[in-house]
Amino acid sequence: MTDTDGPDPEADQPPPGDDHAFLGHPRGLATLSGLEVWERFSFLGMQAILVLYFADTVANGGLGMDPGSAASVAAAYGTMVYLVSVAGGWLADRILGSYRAVLYGGVLIACGHYAMAVPTAAMTWVGLGLISAGTGLLKPNVASMVGKLYRTDDERRDAGFALYYMGINIGAFAGPLITAWLGERQGWHWGFSAAAIGMTAGLVQYVLGRRHLAGRKHSAEYALAPDAMRAAIRKIVGGCLAFAVIATLLAAIGWLTMARFVDVLTLVSVIAPIVYFAVMFRSPRVTAEERGRLRPYVVLFLASVAFNFILFQAYSTMMLLASTNARTTILGFDFPAGWYASALGAFEVALAPVVAALWVRMGRRQPHASNKIAIGVILGGLSFLLMVIPTSGHADETYKMAAWWIVGSYLLLGLGDVLLETSGMSATTKLAPKAYASQTMALWFLSLALANGIQAQVVKLYDQVSHPVYFGVNGAIAVAAGLVVVALAPWLRRTMHPVH
Repeated sequence: MTDTDGPDPEADQPPPGDDHAFLGHPRGLATLSGLEVWERFSFLGMQAILVLYFADTVANGGLGMDPGSAASVAAAYGTMVYLVSVAGGWLADRILGSYRAVLYGGVLIACGHYAMAVPTAAMTWVGLGLISAGTGLLKPNVASMVGKLYRTDDERRDAGFALYYMGINIGAFAGPLITAWLGERQGWHWGFSAAAIGMTAGLVQYVLGRRHLAGRKHSAEYALAPDAMRAAIRKIVGGCLAFAVIATLLAAIGWLTMARFVDVLTLVSVIAPIVYFAVMFRSPRVTAEERGRLRPYVVLFLASVAFNFILFQAYSTMMLLASTNARTTILGFDFPAGWYASALGAFEVALAPVVAALWVRMGRRQPHASNKIAIGVILGGLSFLLMVIPTSGHADETYKMAAWWIVGSYLLLGLGDVLLETSGMSATTKLAPKAYASQTMALWFLSLALANGIQAQVVKLYDQVSHPVYFGVNGAIAVAAGLVVVALAPWLRRTMHPVH
C-alpha cells in the first residue's frame, strides 16, 4: 500500500498482546491514566496554592490582592480553562486528532507551569494563559482516547473508566501535598516548579507509551477538507493575534483592568450555554424526541452548575478560610494549609469504589440518575452549611477552628462529587442529540465554565460579609437547588429515557 492509499487502520492499533496487559485492561489505559495522574497533580497542585499566592503580601512573594479579589481571579482562571476546553474538543475532531491535541496541550501546560516558576507577576499571567490553552486541548480529549481502547460492547469499558478516574483522584490527592509544602515553606514559585516537573513527567511517559494507544497516527477523526482546514487555521491564528493586540491596547489605555477581564469571562460563560442550547433546540437535525430529552437535561445542567459552584470553592474561599482560621496542627505535626485540598482527592479515591459497589449491589433498586445528581447537589450545599457552625459566635476574625471541620466539609463535598459527576457525565452522553454526539463533552464543560463564572462574581463578597453569612447563604441556595431537582424527579424519570 502506498502513502496515497490512506492510513492503514491496523497499523494504528496497539499491539495485539496489549489487550489484557494492565490489570486485565489494555496497556494504553496505564499510559493515559499515568498522564492524568500527573496532569491533575500539576493542575490541582497549582490551584491549591494559587489563591494563597494571589492573597499573600508582596513582601512574602505574593501579589498582594485582597481575599475577595484573589478568589475572583482564581475563579476566572477556571472559567477560561473550561471555555477553552469547548474549542479543544472541536480542534481535535476537525484538525489535530486526539493524540496530537493531548500532546500539544501537555506541552503548553508544562511551559505554563515553568513560566509561573519565574518569580515575576508578568510571568504568572503568561503561565496561566498557557495552562488554560493547554488544559483546553488536553482535558476533553484524554477521555475520548480511553474510549478508543475498548469496543463499544466491551464489558470492561466501565471498569476501565473507573480505573482512569481513580488516577485523576490520585493526582488530585498527591499534587497539593507537594506543591503546598514547597509553596508555603520555601516560596510560592517553588510550588509552581513542582507542578511543572510533574507535568513534564506525565508527558514523557505519554510519549514513551504512545505505541499502546489507539488512533495515535490518525489526524482528526472528522477532519475538515484541506482547503477548509487551511482557512480555519488562518482564521484561528488571525483571531488569536487580533484578540492579543486588542487586549494589549485596551490594557495600555487603562480600560481592560483585571476586574473587567473577570466580568467579561463571566458574561461569556453565561452567553455560551444559552447559545449552545438555543442552537440545539432549533436545529433541524434534532428530532422532536431528542428535543424532548433536552428539556430535562437543562435541569441537570443547572444542577451541575449549582454543585460545581460549591466544589470549585474548595480551592478558593475554603483555602482562604483554612489559611487564616483553621488550625494546621494535628497530634503535634504542623502542616501547610494547602494540604486541606488533598483531603478532597483522598475522599474521592476512597469513596468512588464504595459507591460503585453500592450501585451494583442495589441493582435495579438504585436511585434514578436525577436523584443521584440531586443528592450530590444537596451534599455540596451541606458542606458549606457545616462551615456556619465553626465560623459563628466569635468576637473577631482571629479565631482558629479545629481541622476536622474543614475535613468534614470536604468529606461531604467529595461524596457529592462522586455521585454527581459520574451520573451527570453518563446522562450527558445519553441525552445529547445524535447530531451533537461528538460535542457532548462541550456541554459538560460549559456547565463547569458557568459555575466558575458565577463563582468569580460571588466570591468578591467573601471579605465583605461575615463568614457564617457567606457560607450559610451559598450552602442554602445549593441545598434548595438539589431539593428542586428532587421535586422534579417524577417528570425527569418520564422524560429522561433511556437514562435510568
